[in-house]
Amino acid sequence: MTGLIAAVSALGMTATLGGCGGSDEPEDVTLRLVAADYGDSRANSSQKYWDALAAAYEAKHPGVTVEVDVHSWNDVDAEVKRMVDRGTPPDMAQIGTYADYAAEGDLYRVGDLLSIETQADFVPQLAEAGEVDRTQYGMPFASSTRLLFYNKKLFADAGLTPPQSWGQLAADAQALKARGVKYPYALPLGPEEAQAETMMWLLSGGDGYTDTVGSYALDSEHNVDTFTWLKEELVEKGLTGPVAPAKLDRAKAFAAFARGEVGMLNGHPTLMRAAAAKGVKFGMVPVPGINGRSKATMGVADWMMAFKKNGHAKEIGEFLDYVYSEKNVLAFSHAYDLLPVTTSASDAMAADKDDADLQGFLKELPNSELYPVDKTSWATVSAEIKQRVGKAVSPQGSPAAVLGQLQRAAEAADSGR
Repeated sequence: MTGLIAAVSALGMTATLGGCGGSDEPEDVTLRLVAADYGDSRANSSQKYWDALAAAYEAKHPGVTVEVDVHSWNDVDAEVKRMVDRGTPPDMAQIGTYADYAAEGDLYRVGDLLSIETQADFVPQLAEAGEVDRTQYGMPFASSTRLLFYNKKLFADAGLTPPQSWGQLAADAQALKARGVKYPYALPLGPEEAQAETMMWLLSGGDGYTDTVGSYALDSEHNVDTFTWLKEELVEKGLTGPVAPAKLDRAKAFAAFARGEVGMLNGHPTLMRAAAAKGVKFGMVPVPGINGRSKATMGVADWMMAFKKNGHAKEIGEFLDYVYSEKNVLAFSHAYDLLPVTTSASDAMAADKDDADLQGFLKELPNSELYPVDKTSWATVSAEIKQRVGKAVSPQGSPAAVLGQLQRAAEAADSGR
């Protein structure tokens, strides 16, 4: 969202407290937030959400003004960076990463802002992902997990049941191919969101991007075995469709699924709406692993953070306590088919029959693993994966060689070389 969902937030605020000219009255405070747009049109732009939230907050907090500037995901991270580089950071930013700003000492610690109740309400895995050296700087803002989507009609026509293991997935894909399905399994390893598809497969193979102590381990034995299986059992057998995985982007794979051309693919909640709009009947199951369901699925979170430069931690914290109230977290999650980042809102969603289609994603959240967003090198490593990993399953590609190259690039980025 990586899509999904995505396919991850920064928060900084500006305000002025204290008296002036001998007056006992505090000055009015203006908090400025730069946020990402989760909408796909002007009609559902996140600007509307934030404007309504800010107006409701201001009505209860005279003297506090909240100005929100929403930018597309293509521009928002760069816009915040420009503001910081100019020495005029926003008071809040809700974007895809926080680690660089935390490393520079620009951010408030979450414990200096939020009430104890709000801090304790974050979903634990998401809160931990916002920590650097065991101190939380990033506040999760929106999250999603991944499930395996399958086309119910194509499966029924072929007499198939959804797979629970790699072997079953390959067998189902083979049966779908025999019936002329264009993409038996869509494997989007193109540059748009290859880091997401890659992580899902690495996790299902028993490993991931990092080892148990948090060091990059892209070329681990398990990871090489995973990509070798993908290359030999899916790609080389023609089970991934007419477009080479290295050239297939996630958005194109989702669009093909919504046209009824894909038997299976990994997807996030927004795919539900796209497929339903096109009349595709689909099911969703946990991502298969080597010998059964994967021990973990990929989780994704975007981040809120608060910059220290303009001060006013008290006002920032009070506003963020409001942002993270159950009502507001649920409202945002419902508006954009995302998962709540707080336990209270997650429990409310789980109990709501109207949210039945999100239950599978919610169940995966406690066992999900996130990108290593606490590393300042992650943005560089992610970009390298997007550009290179698809070559690992190309006709002349070598999984061991490509993952080895990515490992060396990751180690260089992590050491600042």
